[in-house]
Amino acid sequence: MKKMISAAAVLAFSASSTYAEQFRVVGVSHGDTVKVLSPDNRQMKCRLHGIDAPESSQSNGQASKASLSDMIYRKTVDVEVVDRDQYGRSVCRIFLNGVDGNIVQIQRGFAWWYSRYSKDASYGQAQDAARQQRLGLWAEPNPTPPWAFRREGRSNNFR
Repeated sequence: MKKMISAAAVLAFSASSTYAEQFRVVGVSHGDTVKVLSPDNRQMKCRLHGIDAPESSQSNGQASKASLSDMIYRKTVDVEVVDRDQYGRSVCRIFLNGVDGNIVQIQRGFAWWYSRYSKDASYGQAQDAARQQRLGLWAEPNPTPPWAFRREGRSNNFR
């Protein structure tokens, strides 16, 4: 029988620990940030690991959010917590029916591979394919990565 743990217990895991548990997606804040609800009704905010999506006020920001929402909102997903960020969010991988939702955002062209934090080469391959097919943000001639957008101070969003 599968052992159930609470969201609080998941949050207490150290950065080196991983554990996949089922949660229901109850909110999508950005193309890389969701809120999930545990079976015992505890909420957790998850920043998706290995990707960085356009800011809400940035070109393709709303399309990125819509892509993630269409994929997982109100669905039960497996959440693997891999780290905690400086804002207290859990950094997670999200799986829907065994499919890595993080990489799907890259494949659709609605997120960059955040190679600074993930060395998963499949994410880089997905980004290259989306760029070659000019999907999502790659339809623009020179899209601005969200980290550059934030650094330039064009974003008023503090996630």
